Amino acid sequence: MALGMIEVYGFTTAIIVADKVAKTADVKVVAIDKNKPANGDSAEVPLVMIVKFEGETAEVESALEAGKAEAQKRNLYITSKIISRQSEDIEWFAHLSALGKDKLRKVDKPTNK
Repeated sequence: MALGMIEVYGFTTAIIVADKVAKTADVKVVAIDKNKPANGDSAEVPLVMIVKFEGETAEVESALEAGKAEAQKRNLYITSKIISRQSEDIEWFAHLSALGKDKLRKVDKPTNK
């Protein structure tokens, strides 16, 4: 299972990117997270968002390119990354969301065996 992440400026952009990602490939959006940067109050768009999605590596790559292009079209793209074989710990972190109770899926923290 691969993890794709696209970081953008603005909540609306994150929703549009998540929609594009989900419609482009066979991936599942697992979280939309927020982060206010240190200079957020002086930034043109003060809210940084990250869209996280999972699927097979080829599907995640395709979805990432489409989502990235959607954000770049609006000049609100920051960065993106694919982790092709995420560990259980990374999967747990990927599903965390700073949006509180608005999580898309609840995931229990893995226990050490």
